[in-house]
Amino acid sequence: MLKKLIIAVLIAIGLVILIPVAISFYLSPQDKLKRTDAVVVISGGDTDLRVREGIALYRDWWAPKIIFSGAAASGEISNALAMKRIAVRQGIPAEAILIEEKSKTTTENAINVAKILRDNNYQSIILVTSPYHQRRAYNSFKTELGKNYVVVNHSAKDQAWRKQNWWENANARFLTLGEIMKNFYELIF
Repeated sequence: MLKKLIIAVLIAIGLVILIPVAISFYLSPQDKLKRTDAVVVISGGDTDLRVREGIALYRDWWAPKIIFSGAAASGEISNALAMKRIAVRQGIPAEAILIEEKSKTTTENAINVAKILRDNNYQSIILVTSPYHQRRAYNSFKTELGKNYVVVNHSAKDQAWRKQNWWENANARFLTLGEIMKNFYELIF
């Protein structure tokens, strides 16, 4: 009886440890960087850090173009235009930047950016978003672009969410549970 109890406790402890780690790796897939046609940065979450990461990737020659995507969260200026202005102020040439200003959801980001990619005959992108959002964004882009497009996952850092310990922060737990539900919803519908 004691042996079965010890085994049950060890299994329970293992699950408590493994489930959060498995969720981390599921939500935040990361690929080895490779040169692509464009870096795509979608707004939302910690947009400033996403922009910073997109600029760094461009400066490190991972792609010759940056595409910023996102409608206005509030006000008259779209998130995409605001991100472009930040990049230009930091020395990125305006001609290296394309913007998509209508998307209000991740699915719309994928649909609207896909049109830009096709119009410019781009075949590969580095997709930049927050780590907890990476899986859903990747799924949306792959659904829209198809299997012949290369989508490289590369998350920006996020102030609230860390892959190693998201479960220790209430805001990160909220973000994680929200993303799990959104991923589940997209799998079903």
